[in-house]
Amino acid sequence: MKTESKIEKNRFKNFSAEKKLELAIQLRNSAIELKRAALREFHPTWSEEKVVEEVKKIFLYART
Repeated sequence: MKTESKIEKNRFKNFSAEKKLELAIQLRNSAIELKRAALREFHPTWSEEKVVEEVKKIFLYART
């Protein structure tokens, strides 16, 4: 497993800054879409505007 981890680490290390940014944006967009889908599932009566508003709040105040 350690060698696989090193290979992955080296793979991303060789990416250009532009490619890293592109991947980060794609990851963020995927997270937003997943959260939207989850909120729609948990709150089927919410309007689309309410879902979008809640997603914005969630990501605005998110912590790692």
